[in-house]
Amino acid sequence: MSEKDITEEFDGRMEEDLLDAETEMDMESPEIPDQDELTEEELLREDLAKEKDKFLRLFAEFENFKRRTSKERMDMFKTAGQEIMISLLPVLDDFDRALKELAKSDDKEMFKGVELIRIKLRETLKSKGLEEVEVKAGDSFDAEVHDAITQIPAPDKKLKGKIVDVVERGFKLGERIIRHPKVVVGK
Repeated sequence: MSEKDITEEFDGRMEEDLLDAETEMDMESPEIPDQDELTEEELLREDLAKEKDKFLRLFAEFENFKRRTSKERMDMFKTAGQEIMISLLPVLDDFDRALKELAKSDDKEMFKGVELIRIKLRETLKSKGLEEVEVKAGDSFDAEVHDAITQIPAPDKKLKGKIVDVVERGFKLGERIIRHPKVVVGK
């Protein structure tokens, strides 16, 4: 039931009650109502207006409460998966290291098998909202996004104050960065 429907129903009931009261008054005294009865009616109307106001304020407060709790619940669901995602990031790093070593060996079937498992894990995490923070050598360093672990003399004047190497990839969950990329900056 919407706020408008509730208000209309409330108004309708109050008007019926007022009409019943007026009918009873008419039946009791057929003469013209005096000043006291008019003020009593005005008092009833004021009371009705006050009750309507209270009702609307209470209804609005309840709607705000519902909206706030649903927003908090959604935030909680988003951050609940964050801990699991953070704990799985080292596993992704281990897969990358394993693939580098397997690429050196002659067993190409094992390489393909491990690569398929890594792709499946990455796609599963991606479907849950995990994205890699795109960083490459030559990008501008941003302290809000990147985590500089060291500075080295720039091998090229173009790389001064820019990223020289990416040591560890960064990831974000939704719009929030959960692991900043660790980079080496040229000085």
